[in-house]
Amino acid sequence: MTTAPLTDEDAVTYASWFKALADPMRVRLLHLLAGEQHSMTVGEITDRLPIGQSTVSHHLKTLAEVRFVLAERHGTSTRYEVKSACLERFPAAVHAIMRQS
Repeated sequence: MTTAPLTDEDAVTYASWFKALADPMRVRLLHLLAGEQHSMTVGEITDRLPIGQSTVSHHLKTLAEVRFVLAERHGTSTRYEVKSACLERFPAAVHAIMRQS
């Protein structure tokens, strides 16, 4: 079965996703947020991972830029959660890259 070639736009998007996941701590952070299934503050995340707040914030910014996580302001704090569409689209991207249906 032949699959459609990747569009230039999809190739750029998928490359940015994999680049964002190229850091093991970002993978762990995303894993934590996906497992919690609720939004968390930077402080809550810092309590669960062996890194400081500024590093967590930096990683969350990178994950938010590729829209893996969403940030929502609540008063003076920001809560972060995994974007549900990410959980659906990422596996489809892997299948498209590997030419699987």
